[in-house]
Amino acid sequence: MAMTTTETGLPLFVLGRGVDPHSERGVDCPGELPSASDPALVERARRAKAALGDRVFVLGHHYQRDEVIQFADVTGDSFKLAKEAAARPDAEYIVFCGVHFMAESADILTSNSQKVVLPDLAAGCSMADMATFDQVEECWEALEDAGIAEVTVPVTYMNSSADIKAFCGRNGGAVCTSSNARRALEWAFSRGEKVLFLPDQHLGRNTAVLEMGLSLDDCVVYNPHRPNGGLTAEQLGNAKVILWKGHCSVHGRFSAECVDDVRARIPGVNVLVHPECRHEVVTKADHVGSTEYIIKKLEEAPAGSSWAVGTELNLVKRLGAMFPDKNVTFLDRTVCYCSTMNRIDLPHLVWALESLASGQVVNQITVDDDTAHWAGVALDRMLALP
Repeated sequence: MAMTTTETGLPLFVLGRGVDPHSERGVDCPGELPSASDPALVERARRAKAALGDRVFVLGHHYQRDEVIQFADVTGDSFKLAKEAAARPDAEYIVFCGVHFMAESADILTSNSQKVVLPDLAAGCSMADMATFDQVEECWEALEDAGIAEVTVPVTYMNSSADIKAFCGRNGGAVCTSSNARRALEWAFSRGEKVLFLPDQHLGRNTAVLEMGLSLDDCVVYNPHRPNGGLTAEQLGNAKVILWKGHCSVHGRFSAECVDDVRARIPGVNVLVHPECRHEVVTKADHVGSTEYIIKKLEEAPAGSSWAVGTELNLVKRLGAMFPDKNVTFLDRTVCYCSTMNRIDLPHLVWALESLASGQVVNQITVDDDTAHWAGVALDRMLALP
């Protein structure tokens, strides 16, 4: 099998130059790939951004491709970027290079005079899409039928729609991030006997079991595609944490075998993964934490150390370039981009910036006032956590 090793020591299977038999079908891509960025598009983006000046503020999520990140005024995770947008009240336009739920959060936290633009409306989040408002309402009805809704506090991960955040706000719950999930769950348990955790089952399970000392038996998984979530009233009554059957399509790919394989290939490697990974992956890892934690961990790591990172590939490649004195490799043997995040490419960014420069607002993301109010309540509860 063909494999290229970058100057930073990051091994990559290059599309068009080989195939990994362990990967899914479709990885092999015959022919030469075009260059990452069309020089004409780069210049057009520069001109449009310069023409807009301080009227525009461009946010770039860590998982974005480099051709987009180069035009970001700030990079970060979803919540950091939403807060950065709120801290720029003079920017008329917020161009969010991320996915839909992130742009919604920015619209909630910014003023009514600011316009949030998502360069490609098809840039969604598969995890966020795994919990719709109607499904969550049905789940709550099932909890009411089981007689436990009044003692259950809903907590939703930042990676959820504004509708789901608003649901939590209305029902006494809060939002959490991957870095404060434990504090959010502790807060919830101080107000109720049970927690409904949406929409990522892995973050909820890993936080409850590995950080709070609960057992796997204390957790049940509610499947919105099965009657009553596939659970009996007794199972719901006995559970302390009701996990929504959702996951990240990127982090869910990593397996325990990936960890075993990289340890066999790289002696002394440190395995560093995101808490959205499966429980069996997290328990085999050396370090677990949010995107910002992963970046900080590598920043502080000693020169010459080896790291296998279990998160989105754009970020892992960027970290390899940022820290050339360390051996940074991808935990999986095959490509693992966030396909929806990658919809925000340079052509879409150029189109959005040029449209704004010409006075045309495109792809504006707006959240209605009632939803924004209750989602804001849930976000404020998170911000008030110690």
